[in-house]
Amino acid sequence: MTAVPQQHPDPGVVAPAAPGRLGVPVQAPEAQTYLGALREWVAQRRADLGEVDRAVLKLSQAEQVAITNDLTVALTFWKAVSDRLTLLETTFDGGRVGPVEAERLSTLIHGRLDSNTTEHLSLPSSGSLAVSLPEACRLLDSLTRTLQARASLAPGAAEATQRITLVRAGIERTRDQIPLVPAGSQRDDASEKLARLDRRMDDLVDRARRGADVGGIIGPLEIEVATLERDLIVAAAERASAARSRVRTQQQVEELDARAAAIRALERACLEAITPAPHLAIPNVRALGPVPQAAAELAAYRDKLERVSRALDLAHERYAAGLAERDEVVGLAGAVGAMAAAAAATLGPEVQADVADLRARLDETLATKPLPLGRARALAAAYQAYVDAATRAVTRPGSRSTTRPAARPSAPRTQRPRP
Repeated sequence: MTAVPQQHPDPGVVAPAAPGRLGVPVQAPEAQTYLGALREWVAQRRADLGEVDRAVLKLSQAEQVAITNDLTVALTFWKAVSDRLTLLETTFDGGRVGPVEAERLSTLIHGRLDSNTTEHLSLPSSGSLAVSLPEACRLLDSLTRTLQARASLAPGAAEATQRITLVRAGIERTRDQIPLVPAGSQRDDASEKLARLDRRMDDLVDRARRGADVGGIIGPLEIEVATLERDLIVAAAERASAARSRVRTQQQVEELDARAAAIRALERACLEAITPAPHLAIPNVRALGPVPQAAAELAAYRDKLERVSRALDLAHERYAAGLAERDEVVGLAGAVGAMAAAAAATLGPEVQADVADLRARLDETLATKPLPLGRARALAAAYQAYVDAATRAVTRPGSRSTTRPAARPSAPRTQRPRP
């Protein structure tokens, strides 16, 4: 009986190139071509990861633990890409793409996958990761190749030439990533690793040309190339995310500085208007210094900004409350004065004199700068209470008015004749 050769996932399948760029609308023909290719790629990658998952079950416990974490990460990326594909197909709607849909397609393709709170892309070493759809696809390609090699799913020695070609392609993609790394130790380390991979690749090619069996050394090289490519993609995504975070942080600094200036003006107005006035420290945002570049220092800086924001909220609330209380007392005095004026005709002279005396004392206090808030509040309450009592006494049914009404003339009595 002839043995049936084992079918392996095709490692040559790579994610399709995304059309356009962020902010450039994607037209219907481009979107149709891209979505068709992406749909096939997503299905192929799911099949690849399924093969890896089944192969992992046949490994030892230690090998399973070493591979399962990366497999979980790869499946997380696949799920995020698959979910974004669903949104793209829904927006594409069979080709019914207008200007709004074209711009939306561009945003869905080149925008960050983690903008949806249900999608959380993460790597064990870096935590949350913000990447675009094309970046996630390239990263998933790299992860899949690594997992296939580690799970011994890569093609055998007869297909060494194809594997060498794929490794070379990975090295060249990695070489394209290195100029994007900022100059310094990180770029030097990446260049050194790439140089070592180049030397190992040259040695492997020479061995293969001499007819040597290179199956045992291709696997580790595939893993290291894929790992370096993945690390560079992750680092690029983290740098882009950090740059956006620095921009947002700088905007927050400007906003807090403007708020602080406005609250200082509110503080001066409150101190001039009332006594006792609240006294709260208003922080100086600029004293925190410039926005840092490093991710850890940036996180600490944002925590300080959050504390500054809470301090400004408290100062704003207290000073605004002091001025609002002054306005409340002034408004109460005006309302009670209007009530007293309306009822003046029904009040007796003594009551009118008392009301006028209370109002004069209250007006004198309200004219004081800064306004003694406790005294003004007490006088306004007394003024209100007196006017309320006086007007209720006049309008209560059956009560005796302070001003007596004129006596009605009595009818003339008829004198009876005496007997």
